[in-house]
Parts: sequence; C-alpha cells; structure tokens
Amino acid sequence: MVETIYGCKWSLTVYQLLANGINRPGEMVRHVEGLTTKVLNECLRKNIQFGILERISYNEVPPRVEYKVTEFGTKFMRVLDELEKLQNAIDCDFE
Repeated sequence: MVETIYGCKWSLTVYQLLANGINRPGEMVRHVEGLTTKVLNECLRKNIQFGILERISYNEVPPRVEYKVTEFGTKFMRVLDELEKLQNAIDCDFE
C-alpha cells in the first residue's frame, strides 16, 4: 500500500490540496498544472480502496462530489510525514 501511494506522484499532491481545503475534483485539476481528470480519478480511486480517502456524493443538480481524509488516512499521513523527516535527515547527512 505504501509503495503504491508513495509511488503515485499525485497522491501527495492530493493530500496537500485536501489539507488546504480543496476537496472537489474539478478544483484539484484547476489548481495543479499537469494533473488530468483521468489521472486524478485513478489516484482518488486507489486512495479510497486503501481507506485513506472517503468520497462524499451530494444529491444535487448538477451532482457534487467531495473527498475527505478518513481517520485511518490521517494516521497514514502522519507516517508519511515522519518518512519525509527521515529522508530530509538522511539528505542532510550526505551534504
């Protein structure tokens, strides 16, 4: 799971967008250059399957969909933050 999520360069970007309150797919695509709807949907689907994100559909016209981080996703992102800190420490040691 970690390899799949960490290997997807867009997952970390999606997490940052969600942290900044950008939770609708259209907004995400507009905020990130190079991110396509197809790639975003694939990324979101993987994160939902792993239980990191939750999809919320509203019964409106036009349909509205939002994504939010699950409780498990919050824990998972803390682990990723620690991995990033570790990588930064390693990088500093080799400079």
